[in-house]
Amino acid sequence: MLLCSLVLTLASLAVLGMENSMKEVCFGSPGIPGTPGSHGLPGRDGRDGIKGDPGPPGPMGPPGGMPGYPGPNGLTGAPGVAGERGVQGEPGERGPPGLPASLDEGLQATLSDLTHRILQAMGVLSLQESMLVVGEKVFSTNGQSVNFDAISELCARARGRIAVPTSPEENEAIASIVRKHNTYAYLGLEEDPSSGDFHYLDGAPVNYTNWYPGEPRGRGKEKCVEMYTNGQWNNKNCLQYRLAICEF
Repeated sequence: MLLCSLVLTLASLAVLGMENSMKEVCFGSPGIPGTPGSHGLPGRDGRDGIKGDPGPPGPMGPPGGMPGYPGPNGLTGAPGVAGERGVQGEPGERGPPGLPASLDEGLQATLSDLTHRILQAMGVLSLQESMLVVGEKVFSTNGQSVNFDAISELCARARGRIAVPTSPEENEAIASIVRKHNTYAYLGLEEDPSSGDFHYLDGAPVNYTNWYPGEPRGRGKEKCVEMYTNGQWNNKNCLQYRLAICEF
């Protein structure tokens, strides 16, 4: 049911030039409440607050608990005062006399090996015009050309011997020195007068060869072996002047 009332509104007649006016205003009864709306999405978490002060330590636990881990080492303390020097003890018994150095076989063997190595190194350095290392061998020359006997003596004085290859790698190493000096070189081989075969200077049989096609020939007259610049071998008389190459 509507309740109506008249509301008299007084306006300024002087300004508006109007009579008293009447306005009807009506009031209704409240309606039924509507259905509540759905909840919105949850808001973001707020920022963490300031960390509070640490609380007081708790009471000590009962005895018999497990011990904690040891703490870190502290700083090293200052060194203490040195103690008084002790009394010197009595000297011990004298040991048996040792062998004289000349009779000590082990010492003499060591000294001999060291002497040989030193002299050999000096020999290598004396022939350092060209030097190559292949495996356990060192090939070296002083660049001089002399006959076979002079080369043998020269290498012996340097604690070495006339170079002779026992493998393709060693043959190529010697050949590279021959090519560098552009001079043929004698090798450490010689002909056996009875069989005509060639062997090493210590008498051992040859285990590697690189003969030029058709060589060796001239049996009995060409008892030495020379190397060409291409690395191949030729038997030759021992009086020619050839490049001196030693091995150590």
